[in-house]
Amino acid sequence: MLIRLFPFLCLLFIAQSCSGQKDADPKAAEIVRQCVEVHGGRNYRNFDVSFDFRAFKVKLQHKGGKFRYERSTKDTLGNTIVDILTNEGLTRSINGKAQTPEDKYRESVNALAYFALLPFKLTEPAVNLKYLGETSIDKQQYDKIEVSFDAEGGGKDYKDVYCYWINQQTHTMDYLSYATGGPRFRKATKRTKVGGIVFQDYDNYEIKDTTLSTQDYDRVFMEGKAVLLSKIEQTNYVSHK
Repeated sequence: MLIRLFPFLCLLFIAQSCSGQKDADPKAAEIVRQCVEVHGGRNYRNFDVSFDFRAFKVKLQHKGGKFRYERSTKDTLGNTIVDILTNEGLTRSINGKAQTPEDKYRESVNALAYFALLPFKLTEPAVNLKYLGETSIDKQQYDKIEVSFDAEGGGKDYKDVYCYWINQQTHTMDYLSYATGGPRFRKATKRTKVGGIVFQDYDNYEIKDTTLSTQDYDRVFMEGKAVLLSKIEQTNYVSHK
């Protein structure tokens, strides 16, 4: 799965972050700025939140320009495995003993943090935003935003293209789509506010037609042809600030 390492002290800081992206689309950048503000705004700059996700205990921290993403679990033999990703890179331990980390573990920790911290992650410098126009889903009006990535800082799958649907009334990020690892369309189902930040659960749909662009997955969903594949749910949130 694609991973993106996707901070705001105030609205000005948010605007500067968006405007710092290469070839930024002003309309798309403003829509994303409003969305980020609704989902957490300045709280993204400094937070310390933990939660459970499937078999993992997760802890996400930001402090200024520093981040620390920790994921821990036990394997079938009862061994405790801890992965910690920071600005300096990934460390991995099993029962407290340091291991040589593989790229796949960094990628999976990144993926977890990326989706948990949307839409904030859409403001990173390697992200390119493009406004695709308006659309309607379930009688709600949305702005459709395409997201692509620069080669520098965009990760090994930088050629991938995502799409996001931002509610024009609430400015929330209600839907998203991507193709890496199989075409997927996600619908936000539950929102939990922790430490001033909104975290979302999703229904995760599979799109059978692999020839479609990610921006067209909403059409398949509205036609009832998207297949519910799984539910993305996080529980037991705690803010440690």
